[in-house]
Amino acid sequence: MALLCLLYAFIAGFLGNVPAKPILHETIRNIYFHVAMWFCMMIFFIVSVVYSIKYLRNNKQINDIYALEFANTGILFGMLGLTTGAVWAKYTWGAFWSNDPKQLGAAIALLIYFAYLVLRNSITDIDKRSRISAVYNVFAFFMLFPTIWIIPRLMESLHPGGMGNPALNSQDIDSRMRPIFWFGAIPGWALLGTWVATLRIRFKFLEEKKLSNG
Repeated sequence: MALLCLLYAFIAGFLGNVPAKPILHETIRNIYFHVAMWFCMMIFFIVSVVYSIKYLRNNKQINDIYALEFANTGILFGMLGLTTGAVWAKYTWGAFWSNDPKQLGAAIALLIYFAYLVLRNSITDIDKRSRISAVYNVFAFFMLFPTIWIIPRLMESLHPGGMGNPALNSQDIDSRMRPIFWFGAIPGWALLGTWVATLRIRFKFLEEKKLSNG
């Protein structure tokens, strides 16, 4: 299913018609990659924090593993989103990085999640690591709102969405692009990320089973 959705997003995304927007021109097709990856990042971070909360409620180690691997997948998509955004910025703003509020906010948000991984690796006791990491994961998730969704929207920005303007509206993505974005790119990348997270979770279970048997 992920392959079919992504094939649709790639083929229709590259060959389909797009609105003739000033400055953006053909680069608007990056919406199927850059914006979709940010959407998926949020999906995986939501799933991760849900499992962290479940761990805090029942102390089941399986929930901590799910929280970790979905956070890892969210970080991966966040890095891909930041990279595709930098490439887009080069062609529209003239530089890969311009210290735009949204760029800075996204970088800070990802650093907070990288700190989550560093924190986990610094604690050897499994139960203590899982509990502290779960609490930190809740904190990291709620920090997404000021760093990505609130503060950048209150400031002047080269990026759409500055000063309270909608970042994705009917003028930016029209009826030709909307089906590809919502029914191809978003589910395609999300399903691919879920498959990656599931593989990592299975590998984690096999690793723990091997350690317990050894």
